[in-house]
Amino acid sequence: MSFSFNNNHFFYRTLGEAMRREFGCNVWKVSVDAGLSCPNTGIIGEINKHNEINKYNGCIFCNINSFSPSRRLVNDKSILTQIDKGIIQLKRHYPKAQKFIAYFQPSTNTNAPPEHLEIIYNEALKHPEIVGLSIGTRPDSLPDDVLNLLSKISQEKYLQLEIGLQSIHQKSLDFLNRRHDYSTFTDAFYRAKKHNIKIGIHLILGIPTENRNDIIETAKEIARLKPESIKLHNLYVVRNTQLENYWNNNNLTLPTINEYAEMTVDFLERIPPDIIIERIASEASEDFIIAPEWSKIKHAARNTINKLFLLRKSYQGKYYTNN
Repeated sequence: MSFSFNNNHFFYRTLGEAMRREFGCNVWKVSVDAGLSCPNTGIIGEINKHNEINKYNGCIFCNINSFSPSRRLVNDKSILTQIDKGIIQLKRHYPKAQKFIAYFQPSTNTNAPPEHLEIIYNEALKHPEIVGLSIGTRPDSLPDDVLNLLSKISQEKYLQLEIGLQSIHQKSLDFLNRRHDYSTFTDAFYRAKKHNIKIGIHLILGIPTENRNDIIETAKEIARLKPESIKLHNLYVVRNTQLENYWNNNNLTLPTINEYAEMTVDFLERIPPDIIIERIASEASEDFIIAPEWSKIKHAARNTINKLFLLRKSYQGKYYTNN
């Protein structure tokens, strides 16, 4: 499969195109906040060798309010009310939107007993304009009883599990303070696959611990796994994060927009053409983002990446080999 660049086709398989094939209409994700927490944040009740309480400060890039409109804007904790408000807003910006997927986005949305999760998932599915669920989580928060629940729902409704991996390389996971290793991810991935659950993988490009070879190695490994979809994020700095401290102390170098485009095209050239590419760069509220400047400009990264695809005469999967 190859892609031509004109008004209707792109160089990679987009989510919009995939949803139209799946549902026969334009489908958008509406963000939902279930009020759940993350196992990588909070205070852990044990004393370390320095007689201090161990703290999980979370991933160094994470400020949930910066990327989640549901947590930032919605005060009503009713899931159906959140969906109603989110749909109104989406239809205002995207009049062609017809159906919606409830995207449980902020924090770790499998971090609760399955009995509670079943209640909140089913509440979203009651909405007449919701055709399925997308559930964001971490690989270390997917016990078998939760996967059993997700499997049951997926037999009746569209369901995708979005797992934040960020990198296959331990040096990068350590830098990001992910507090899990790659084997934790693969264990969760294969257990979910046994239940025939659709999986999307989140990855960050531009981590300072990685070079081009590391990114290509990641692409080849993800290609081997063959998830249903991938989301790519550029590493960016938002307020009130550990990453902000690195930036303020001149201990962080971020890719230029052209360097990020090179990383992205290198990556996508090695990904099977049937995998959905849900996102190729991050966007965050201008109220929160500090750097890089180019990430504040809507579609700047996408336009630069598409131009590079055109310049290279390239496309998703160009160098993919099914070995």
